[in-house]
Amino acid sequence: MSAVAAIRTDERLTPHERIELLCDEGTFEAVRSSVLSPKLGARAREGDGVVGGLGRIGGRPVAVYAQDARYLGGSLGAAHADTINRVMALAGRARVPIVGFIESGGARMQEGTAALGGYGRIFRQNVLLTGVVPQISIIGGLSAGGGCYSPALTDFVMMTENAAMFLTGPGVVKDVMGEDVTAAELGGRKVHEKNGVTDLVAPDDVGAAHMARSLLSYLPQHAGGRLPRILSVDPDFSDPGAAVPDDPRQVYDVRTALKGVIDGGSLLEIAPKWARSIVTAFARIDGRPVGVIANQPRYMGGVLDSDSSQKGARFVETCDRYGIPLAVFVDTPGFMPGTRQEQAGVIRHGATLVRAFAKATVPRVTVVLRKAYGGAYITMNSKDLGADLAFAWPNAELGVMGAQPAVGVLHRRELAAAEDPAALRAELASAYAEEHLGAQIAANAGFVDEVIEPHTTRRRLAWAFEAMDDRRAPHAA
Repeated sequence: MSAVAAIRTDERLTPHERIELLCDEGTFEAVRSSVLSPKLGARAREGDGVVGGLGRIGGRPVAVYAQDARYLGGSLGAAHADTINRVMALAGRARVPIVGFIESGGARMQEGTAALGGYGRIFRQNVLLTGVVPQISIIGGLSAGGGCYSPALTDFVMMTENAAMFLTGPGVVKDVMGEDVTAAELGGRKVHEKNGVTDLVAPDDVGAAHMARSLLSYLPQHAGGRLPRILSVDPDFSDPGAAVPDDPRQVYDVRTALKGVIDGGSLLEIAPKWARSIVTAFARIDGRPVGVIANQPRYMGGVLDSDSSQKGARFVETCDRYGIPLAVFVDTPGFMPGTRQEQAGVIRHGATLVRAFAKATVPRVTVVLRKAYGGAYITMNSKDLGADLAFAWPNAELGVMGAQPAVGVLHRRELAAAEDPAALRAELASAYAEEHLGAQIAANAGFVDEVIEPHTTRRRLAWAFEAMDDRRAPHAA
């Protein structure tokens, strides 16, 4: 790592410094460093405001570029765009990941449609590289217009604390809409953490470079490539079962349970502040990268809704593109009911998660921790949806709905006529749960493959993913 890591940690770095910090020391080689914009005359500068080339991260080749906001606000002209396109083309031909440090005011006004055409070529290249090599965008300052569309087409978007991105800036918004808004209010990292535009947030350029290196450590060089495997590390938490309350209505943080299954210190959560009722993360089990999807009872009881369905589907699709096995942890009461969700298109968005799991060709294993009810039971990588293996913990419940609402539907008349409806409801609910919802009942019927003790979960998952290690998605071979 470069000595730059020890300096200038409280301010934005230059493009060269950002690249040096990202890449292994002394490995970066630039391309097109002398190119000039023919439109700018005496104002033209070599490189045209962007630095790009090839380097190495952890010894593995990577393509990288960084825009220079000190030169014409990082605006994109034709020569600038051609450098980015050249680096992206090299990434595709070499089959290596690409990381872009993006800080741009958008299309360069002085170059008109030539600048717009440059963005069109970049967008096309982003799309062509999707599912071919991993693409990471790091927003390190102010980015507008096309400087937002390109990141949105990549696999992962990262922002620094003080960065902002928006299609139209505060001035245009005020002129057109009459809204007086700051850059942070319009498109700061807090905005995009909550709407799902950004996947990760770093405190500054130094943190962003370290985070990008960490992210790449979970990813292959290209679709169909071998996943980087490291030595196994013991979990941070000894007993995952101790983290999950027996009472299905009691909340808890599923990440604590996960830390009893995955390798210690390996949880890298993606989009942690968007759709918080579901957790999507990269982790390792026995040194092997896996994609983790887990309902989060700490927020809205772990219910699925429009946003969590979108978040889950996007993550499943990304893992499937790059051959990353999926470990799915289920504890959900179902889909969120109500007019607000129906109007938000929960049917359509829920279907995207169903489709993502059903289409996925990577190894995928499901563990029901506590409850799996209704459509959400099916949607969360059920055996019938194609899970390679489905496990359940002994106290888990699986069924159309929980015992309490079920008896409310099945025994409405008896409850209405009862002298003590609460006592009768409790009695009926207990009987219903015993007859219909138990994990062993689901195993007897073949809906799960095995009922397992919580402390064996890590071993079972490691065994499953080891057994399926050589499996490859047909489209990624």
